Amino acid sequence: MSGLWAGGGSYQAWVDHLETWADGATTTAGSVSALPDLPVERLPADAWQRLYVRIGNAVSRRFQSWADGLVTAVAAAPDEFSAGRALTQARAGLREIRATVSHPGLPEEVREKLLASVDAQIRRLQGEIDAQTDAAAPDSSASPWAEARRRTVRDNRLTRVLDEDPAAVAQRPPADWSYDPATARRRVIRD
Repeated sequence: MSGLWAGGGSYQAWVDHLETWADGATTTAGSVSALPDLPVERLPADAWQRLYVRIGNAVSRRFQSWADGLVTAVAAAPDEFSAGRALTQARAGLREIRATVSHPGLPEEVREKLLASVDAQIRRLQGEIDAQTDAAAPDSSASPWAEARRRTVRDNRLTRVLDEDPAAVAQRPPADWSYDPATARRRVIRD
């Protein structure tokens, strides 16, 4: 009897990662690179089927929480600059999704299928955003807000992530200027 049924191993490492990732855990270069390789011959066909289902469910949950966050951020935006910032920052979530499904530990055929599916979903989402923006005010002369929103959506397209290499994005370290604004900081008081 192999250790496959007792838990542990490559399959279990992927399952654990997918569960925490689907619940919103941030993917870091270290956590992604720690995932083991999954050659096709290592797992039986039924294990691959279960893993495909788990990956699909994890991606769906992650996409849904990402979309909910995007809708909330854009709806709360007081101006077009804030809406554009929300759209631009939403790309980070899409980068994480693309990096996970194109992990080098997965077989190439699996990576290509998953990435193609995710990319198609991103294109579909962008199309829906464009259609909703156009439907809000079909005549741009009737509403300056509608034309400003169209420009914001056009200038901050989510599909820009499709031009990036998902593997390179996964290895990118966090920016030095990025910080948690809630952390303690020193105050300098001048006399």
